[in-house]
Formats: sequence, C-alpha cells, structure tokens
Amino acid sequence: MHNIILKPGERSPDVPADTAKTPLQCWVKGWALEEAGVGERIKIRTPAGRTVEGTLTAVNPGYTHSFGPSVPELQGIGAELRKLLREGKSSG
Repeated sequence: MHNIILKPGERSPDVPADTAKTPLQCWVKGWALEEAGVGERIKIRTPAGRTVEGTLTAVNPGYTHSFGPSVPELQGIGAELRKLLREGKSSG
C-alpha cells in the first residue's frame, strides 16, 4: 500500500531544496481489511496492529531494496572485531 504523507508544499522548510520538491511517501505492508484492486484505495492492518489507508500497489509484494554492492574494505571487520574482543577478555 502506498500513501503520500506530505505534499511538496507541506514539507519542512529545513529540508534541502531538492527534497522539498518531492512528496514524503510511505509504502506499508499488511493484511487487507476490505477488497480492492491494484490502484484502488484500501485499508490494511499492519503487523504492528495499526490500521492505515492508501493505494494498493501490489498483492503479496516482495522486497526490492538493497544495501548496495559489497564493500571489500568492510569484509574482514567481523573477524577483526571478534579477535579484538577475545584479546581484551584474556588480558583483563
């Protein structure tokens, strides 16, 4: 479900100019409380139990976001941190 929270003219004056020109939008997943087709208004119940209303964009949508490509410089951080933590325990 998609909803526009704030239209461009309603955005805070503190946001950057390019951000202020776009609406503040949200997409919410949940369970339909009524029947509707894609593109129609619908009320849904969210996993947190809230009831929200917006435009149905898809039925059973998947996730399409990503955190971007892998950063080689960060790949060994977990092992390095575990080593530092082990060393800290043994010397204290």
